[in-house]
Amino acid sequence: MTKKLPVLISAIAVIFTAYSNGAYSQDSSKDPVEKLAPNSAYKPAFTGQTRIAGVKTKTAIQTKILVNGLKRPWGMTVLPDGRLLITEKAGVMKIVTTSGTVSEPITGLPEVNPTGQGGLLGLTIDPDFTKNRMVYWSFSEKSAAGNLTAIAKGTLSADEKRIENATVIYRANPAHPSTGHYGGRILVDKTGNLLITTGERSSLETRPQAQFLTSANGKVIRITKDGKPAPGNPFLNNSEARPEIYTYGHRNVQNLAFHPVTGDIWTAEFGPRGGDELNLIKPGKNYGWPTITYGIEYSGVKVGEGIQQKEGMEQPVYYWDPSISPSGMSFYSSNTIPEWKNNLFIGSLSGMHVLRLVIKNNKVVGEERLLADEKQRFRSVIEGKDGALYAITDEGRLYRLGK
Repeated sequence: MTKKLPVLISAIAVIFTAYSNGAYSQDSSKDPVEKLAPNSAYKPAFTGQTRIAGVKTKTAIQTKILVNGLKRPWGMTVLPDGRLLITEKAGVMKIVTTSGTVSEPITGLPEVNPTGQGGLLGLTIDPDFTKNRMVYWSFSEKSAAGNLTAIAKGTLSADEKRIENATVIYRANPAHPSTGHYGGRILVDKTGNLLITTGERSSLETRPQAQFLTSANGKVIRITKDGKPAPGNPFLNNSEARPEIYTYGHRNVQNLAFHPVTGDIWTAEFGPRGGDELNLIKPGKNYGWPTITYGIEYSGVKVGEGIQQKEGMEQPVYYWDPSISPSGMSFYSSNTIPEWKNNLFIGSLSGMHVLRLVIKNNKVVGEERLLADEKQRFRSVIEGKDGALYAITDEGRLYRLGK
């Protein structure tokens, strides 16, 4: 206890200094929800790009812990009947009912490498799941050259006990020995193709690959359900680029979501020490990592040249400093809680909360932190068929938030 006391005192001193210097106001719903001092003195590119006004949900929300004992859950998707298909990091899929009943592990999946940040990651089902029972998922795969993000598909058996005909359809090369920054989210877009996210593999050696069009790392990738480059991709006719690349310049994207009205693609990604980003994804665009960032190295020094804006590179719609570590996210489309309509909800790992963002005209206009008292690392959040939100945590809990 005595060893931790100086750290605690130091943290309190930082907060007290910020308040005494007039940096933050007190106890108003319009104050930013972030009260800690930023890691850097970097200036945003435009007003409202960070620390926007706080908002509070007025509807009475009931919070329930449905399950307490999952093993490092990572991804979730909703089955047609409302049950949840959930991945666990070690390589297991399970079906969980909205009343909290957990199935036995589903067998038949390829082996994953669960070390570090790897394992069985994001998943989604085919839009025609009721007919073909097809599931798509992302996982970390070990090879002779190292580790990489792989995409597989398979059929959920009629008895729901196994995945049949599991096939790896895509590998994000090049592989590397690192066990970090796999990205790992996957969705089916409106054209019926797969969108997947990758990381730049968390190494100073591989970091520049986020800018390389010859590498699949640090990208949003768009492929067919058979793993081929999708028609209409921005680099299909570029002989010096991988044709499956949709966007580039990403550090580690662990989420994807479609806006329920516009259909726009949104992601959020991890910065280093600060500089977590919310991005509106547009085909062919460069999102800047590691050339521009609002974060700094974990050592405290600047990243590269220490610049935050550069011509030809996209600015984040919003960023966080200090980091919140944004993981899986979902837009809310139900009418059950009207004030949440079209709001974005993000699972926050280091921030230990479910984040609500109010977005108007592609700008963040309000921010709220939910379940912050639970002290859980929220890995993913998704809207259920019943108009409630379901959130999983690294500690093994499944929460329901709703009326």
